[in-house]
Amino acid sequence: MSRDSLAGLLYVVATPIGNLQDCSPRAVETLKKVSLIAAEDTRHSRRLLDQFGIQTPLQALHEHNEQQISSALLKKLAAGENIAVISDAGTPLISDPGFRLVQACHQAGITVTPIPGPSALICALSAAGMPADKFIFEGFLPSKPSSRAKHLQTLAEETRTLVFYEAPHRILESVSDLAEAFGGEREVVLARELTKVYETIHHSTLSALLAWMQADHNQQKGEFVLIVAGAPPVDNQEISSEALQVFHILREELPLKQAAKLASRITGVNKNRLYALGLEQEGEK
Repeated sequence: MSRDSLAGLLYVVATPIGNLQDCSPRAVETLKKVSLIAAEDTRHSRRLLDQFGIQTPLQALHEHNEQQISSALLKKLAAGENIAVISDAGTPLISDPGFRLVQACHQAGITVTPIPGPSALICALSAAGMPADKFIFEGFLPSKPSSRAKHLQTLAEETRTLVFYEAPHRILESVSDLAEAFGGEREVVLARELTKVYETIHHSTLSALLAWMQADHNQQKGEFVLIVAGAPPVDNQEISSEALQVFHILREELPLKQAAKLASRITGVNKNRLYALGLEQEGEK
């Protein structure tokens, strides 16, 4: 749809994820000049605006009111007002509200302009030392344990780097479920409180990370990004002698499919690779 030359602009403005010095001059200038700022939490954002002397009015825009508020904002934009949308921290729409508003603007021919800046996702990936040429961003995992476990099983054989957000009250459960689904030896990087005073970037395996966090309650606080190594391609995956020993012991007591699944959880070796190996061995008998 062509742009209405009389309509205003919607600016999608990234704000700091911790350190206020990461707020760009362009972001500050934009927030000062628009007629309205749509913010996820107006009380939280007011502190940021006060820091930079920004007196622009605020309008709450969150997951519970976005659908109805978007209609009112569209009318203002169509009338020629410029509006900015921000989230509590980082780049809006990345696991944050704003999608419906941006989508509606495109449908109405209203120009959407990004003002780039901080993003916990990109910040964590840049410092993790994991392959970042191809990755999958999963956002927050399901809060219900059964749904979370089921979803992780669908990702267990994904070979690209996986990135998750997590909240402090679920971090231990999620790491435990990741270890259960992917195998405790899968490599992981925990990025906690990025750009803040207690910033932590910790390399580990999933099982070791869980033990480390359980032993230090301070590591369970803050906002988390988990960067998990992808599963090795089945054809290229080497099976260690220790993993083979575990698999053979389990095969003595369990059906092949169940033994492969359990050995995969214990060792981190792809279960399909183990199952294929078991079929090969049975064919040799």
